[in-house]
Amino acid sequence: MSLKPQKTVVSGIQPSGKLHLGNLIGALENWVSLQDKYHCYFFIADLHALTTGYDNVKKFKDDINEVAVDLMAVGLDPEKCVIFKQSDVPEHCELHLLFSMITPLPWLLRVPTYKSKIDEIKGKDLGTYGFLGYPVLQAADILIYKADFVPVGEDQVPHIELTREIARRFNHFYGNVFPLPQDLLTNVPVMPGIDGRKMSKSYGNTIALSDSPETIRKKVNLMITDPARIKKEDKGHPGVCTVFEYHRIFNQPNVEQIRRECIDAARGCVDCKKEFLNHLLRYLEPIQKRRAEIMEHPKKVESVLEEGRLKASKIAAATLYEAKTSMGII
Repeated sequence: MSLKPQKTVVSGIQPSGKLHLGNLIGALENWVSLQDKYHCYFFIADLHALTTGYDNVKKFKDDINEVAVDLMAVGLDPEKCVIFKQSDVPEHCELHLLFSMITPLPWLLRVPTYKSKIDEIKGKDLGTYGFLGYPVLQAADILIYKADFVPVGEDQVPHIELTREIARRFNHFYGNVFPLPQDLLTNVPVMPGIDGRKMSKSYGNTIALSDSPETIRKKVNLMITDPARIKKEDKGHPGVCTVFEYHRIFNQPNVEQIRRECIDAARGCVDCKKEFLNHLLRYLEPIQKRRAEIMEHPKKVESVLEEGRLKASKIAAATLYEAKTSMGII
């Protein structure tokens, strides 16, 4: 294994349902590349999942296992990075508690995703401390490993700025314990769901990495195309077509030709979907093959998470000891 620069990257993903194309393009492919460049800690954020899914935990263990399988299937290598479950490292929780003592309530109320998530998730009581304090726990996740970088999309940048504010406030009161992590922006397009909205498990519009080819075919057939294009001979408008956005991501070499043919009515929506489906299935084939192999060896998944727990705990315990010492607790 090649030597890496002494920089640390931390990120997590929630087990709130099956991982999907949005997760793959928006985060996981980036993680795979980062593991060759930095010391990476990638965790399954089961505690974060409880902030909105606290009332539905029947499939929680299965969801956690599915995410672990997906992380390995997309190419995360436990020889190159640390893969673990958030709740297996209780130092996250203890540092979160310490941070909650110094974090002003207005800081949390002004986080943009706080109100947007409430608007997005209907029919559930999100008036809990766990939901409001989500960014404080996120700060603990990041700072417990003294991360230099956190890979995020633009919507998560305010969370990283809040993490820096919490670190500054802690350092001001108790001494220079925590570095100020920087966001590592992922320059990827927003992945549309099959209904044209942002792909999200809460919308039920996803294509899961574990979906069978037949399920994927059915979902692609349901995708929203140009609503103004009634007949094949009608000229299309690629800019409003969900399928065209997928071609931009998965069929880049041919995207300009597809755009012209759509505008000129030389290509119908059915043909466009068929071509995209073929590209998508080829793209997912190696991931799904590795996934099937991993599923045949469940003990391997347990072993990877246990190994990750041991590695993460060693670093987390040292950081927590330093934080508590600086506060005069020990």
